Amino acid sequence: MHEDWTTLFAHLTSGIYILTTGSGEHAHGMSASWVSQVSADPPLLGLALGKQYRSCRWVEANGRFALNVVGKRSRFLQDHFHAAAVRGHGHMQGVRWEASPAGLPWLLDALVCMDCEVVERHPIGDRIWFVARATAWRGGVPDLPLSSADLPYVFVGRLISAPWRGATKEHE
Repeated sequence: MHEDWTTLFAHLTSGIYILTTGSGEHAHGMSASWVSQVSADPPLLGLALGKQYRSCRWVEANGRFALNVVGKRSRFLQDHFHAAAVRGHGHMQGVRWEASPAGLPWLLDALVCMDCEVVERHPIGDRIWFVARATAWRGGVPDLPLSSADLPYVFVGRLISAPWRGATKEHE
């Protein structure tokens, strides 16, 4: 991506979420920020996932996922799930969660958790855009939602330092 576009897209703020899939010992989670409400009637949300991610393959195979809204006080969830060290197996260890009504992992420290059922899928560039409806939800820890503006980095297809915090460069 051209550096000017990277900087431009870095300024598009978004909420911070943890997408979870699987169940039991096969539970999996990943940081997700490309999420948006896309319809009020019916109430639908959209989510872009990279085709290369295990979570994307699981969402495609199962047609469902859980979305956990990260709050400012539960930022440790974002820190945990975006770290390179948790991209392998067993990365749900050390995170409190329970099975949702659909059997998906709901993070107990999240602001809000919801089960989502995919109703449409659209391949777009290096992503798949999933349109989904929430089938169940629960409120969690009272807090304010965490946004990309609260972090020292931003995901624009790769992690970079937030441009409002200094020069744009790759984030370690």
